[in-house]
Amino acid sequence: MRRLVPSLGICLLAFLVANPAVGGSTRASGCGVQQYAYAGLESGSKAHGISATLANTVAPAVTDGHVGGWVGVGGVDSGPNGASEWLQTGFAAFTSDDTSEMYYEVTIPGGRPHYVELASNIPAGVSHHFSVLEMNRRPSWWRVWVDGHAVSPAIHLPGSHDRWFPQAVAENWNGDAGACNTFSYRFSNVALARAQGGVWRPLASSYTFQDAGYHVVPISAAPRTFLATSFAA
Repeated sequence: MRRLVPSLGICLLAFLVANPAVGGSTRASGCGVQQYAYAGLESGSKAHGISATLANTVAPAVTDGHVGGWVGVGGVDSGPNGASEWLQTGFAAFTSDDTSEMYYEVTIPGGRPHYVELASNIPAGVSHHFSVLEMNRRPSWWRVWVDGHAVSPAIHLPGSHDRWFPQAVAENWNGDAGACNTFSYRFSNVALARAQGGVWRPLASSYTFQDAGYHVVPISAAPRTFLATSFAA
């Protein structure tokens, strides 16, 4: 099973040696027990990118750690020789803040996660369209797009061409304090890039991540739309 990306690395540099939770069924007894908990989808097929319109349906409530909703590729052991390598973009919320930041984050093998804030103070109900996409005629080079505009430089992710299973996922990090943070992210029109530079098709087959305290609520199969939410949201 492919491991999910622990997002928001700017807050996680001290915790990189810890294993993130693996999605799916869990033996944990409840919300906040796992350091990382996930709700979302991973594509059942490889692709050259992923996109979705993302919104908070309610304001996040973070007592410790963070929550986030993002689309991305790669993972903690997805790079060359099992190195950490990923690219993701979406919303993040931190302790005692009921608004969100828009961000992207990249990790290159041998380096630390690099977090880039794109906007802040985003209230619940506001939606944006996020994409990560491999560039046309440039294998293993990627860009982040928001609302149809490139917001990152060209990013080289060695060995990534035709290898990754994209993800559309929400997560809770419990702050290493057992926090049961709440969120509700709506992912609409989730699509995969079937070729470098685009050729978007709706996400079809997928694996569902649902860790303790969080779940996925399907809304539509075509276009692929779902809610990733905490039970308490």
